[in-house]
Amino acid sequence: MAKKSKLTQVAAKIGAAMGRADRKAHQIAKAGKLAKKELADISKQVDALKRQLQTTTKRLKRALT
Repeated sequence: MAKKSKLTQVAAKIGAAMGRADRKAHQIAKAGKLAKKELADISKQVDALKRQLQTTTKRLKRALT
């Protein structure tokens, strides 16, 4: 069996490193998309709580006067 040349060995190592980096980049991008979606959901919940607080404040003021 022929021995692999140094160039072939180095190319294989480079390809493996690029594959690992690419996989990690995809994982980070996926996590970023998920975090963005969660942040949007939290923002909607905060807006709903603000509206609820405003209506409760109005009712309380009306009840006290």
